[in-house]
Amino acid sequence: MLGEDDVFDSVTWESPPAPQQYDYATHDPAPAGPGFRQSTDADAEGPHDPKWEGYLIASVKDPVKELPETKDTYVSYLVSAQTNLPIFSTPNPTARRRFQDFVFLRNHLVKDFPAVVVPPLPDKHRLEYITGDRFSPEFIERRRQDLHLFLQRVGRHPTLQRATLVRAFFESTEWHVIMHQHVAHPPGPEPSQGVIDSISDTLLNAFSRVRKPDDRFLSMREGVDKFEEGLVVSERLWSRVRNRTSDGNPESSEDLTSDYHDLAVAVQGLGFLESGITEPLNQHETQTTTDPFLNHLHSLLSYSHANRAVLKLRDQKQLDFEELSDYLSGVTAERDRLSAVISGHAGSTGLGLGAYLKERVDAMRGMDDDRARVQKMKKLDSKIKELQDAVTTAHETSDAFSDETLREQTVFQYAKEAEMKEALGDFADGQVEFYKSAMEEWDRIIPIIQRIRVDV
Repeated sequence: MLGEDDVFDSVTWESPPAPQQYDYATHDPAPAGPGFRQSTDADAEGPHDPKWEGYLIASVKDPVKELPETKDTYVSYLVSAQTNLPIFSTPNPTARRRFQDFVFLRNHLVKDFPAVVVPPLPDKHRLEYITGDRFSPEFIERRRQDLHLFLQRVGRHPTLQRATLVRAFFESTEWHVIMHQHVAHPPGPEPSQGVIDSISDTLLNAFSRVRKPDDRFLSMREGVDKFEEGLVVSERLWSRVRNRTSDGNPESSEDLTSDYHDLAVAVQGLGFLESGITEPLNQHETQTTTDPFLNHLHSLLSYSHANRAVLKLRDQKQLDFEELSDYLSGVTAERDRLSAVISGHAGSTGLGLGAYLKERVDAMRGMDDDRARVQKMKKLDSKIKELQDAVTTAHETSDAFSDETLREQTVFQYAKEAEMKEALGDFADGQVEFYKSAMEEWDRIIPIIQRIRVDV
């Protein structure tokens, strides 16, 4: 059902003109970042291509425990950015924010921009990804990384990077005042009560299916399904490989880690046969850290879920239009039936058995009086006019939401490709460093082993 979330005055369907233009020819370009472009050629853009007006490169660092040793203890993070967007008052805004501030920002971006794929945040207590207290260094660092990725994605989005709430998040020294003002006076006009709000939820419900699906969005949904399936398979395969090679648990069987552990025990045992080699053999330490590649796969999967939610919401807008159109047709048919009865041509209207049975029921209820029929027709005429306006609004909303969704898919595609390239590149670099370190370690150990002399 159309309601409060269907007021799209706060959604920027087209990029507004910038107060000032940034001259990319005379200024140094921004540092390259994944998933965004600094500018676009307006002549080469299609009707559904996004429009970037500049860059916003965000970062989250320097977590600090505030109010320690009290029940109100929390962790604040330093958020900073580099930008050339004219909406910001400084090219290097900074502020300190806590996790609840990030939650507020994300929730209200979803409300203010319902057609935008707003990046997800980590759950408030995500204890499944790490053990220990929520104030432990491991937990805080993992959360910092997730918040850093969230702001990076917001900064790469051509609409979100220019949102006034995002600007205040980076710049405002009175963030709590901004939050209260935003809640009290949200963007856009107050939703008005109309015929749509009086329609039963059994008419417009989330379990109905779109009768005339758009092939463009069907292919997008298939693409999302394949992408998420690929992420799940990659996650499963990498978890299996990681468990077999570097799980850090020497007690697990059939793992390369276990084999290395057994080898280390055997080689270190040689130290009892010869003096002077025990200490060099014990210098190698194995470190186990949280896998960044696996974490990025989890985050991309959550990001894709947010994209899927926008596609589902677009289908709901189309469904609202279809159901309202059917409802209008039914009310119009009822008005035509009454008109035929009054004019004495009920049998020639072609309304069928259903109309005849309804006429008989009305007669039994005492509603066969022409005066009552005329009065009901007036009410139906008024309702038809209201429904026609509602159908027109629903159609315009559905079309506008579809256009914005097409742009959103382009933005998400840019971000997805860039993040996958970055994640796989980091993964490849990490593997190279891992095996390079292993080779260097063997180069260090082999001469030590070769110097061992055992008397026969």
